[in-house]
Amino acid sequence: MSEYKWCHGPSCHIYSTQDRVRGTKGSKVLRTRKVKQTKWNQNSFFKYFCSNGCYNDFAREHAQQIIRIAPRLEPLETRIEDPKKVTRHSTYNPDYSWTETEIKKIDNNNNVG
Repeated sequence: MSEYKWCHGPSCHIYSTQDRVRGTKGSKVLRTRKVKQTKWNQNSFFKYFCSNGCYNDFAREHAQQIIRIAPRLEPLETRIEDPKKVTRHSTYNPDYSWTETEIKKIDNNNNVG
């Protein structure tokens, strides 16, 4: 396996940055960046994209095709307990408190997320 992949951003090769300039004098080009494969990016989209910008370009261009692979035909749901209002108190300022709605998920192996 190569330790690099080419960035999949459809516009990566047109961004004017110094690290993309390649070629000999008189025949220079802007080239797609290589993405080093590391433990840090092995399980993320950064394995295929050199930046968020290139990822976003790819997503904008191919979103409809990607959605057609696995369309969502019904909503997903996660079971929860009845929400409760809870008053919290600041540990730094005893005169300061606020109210939050506490939502607890019900552990169920059929739920995703």
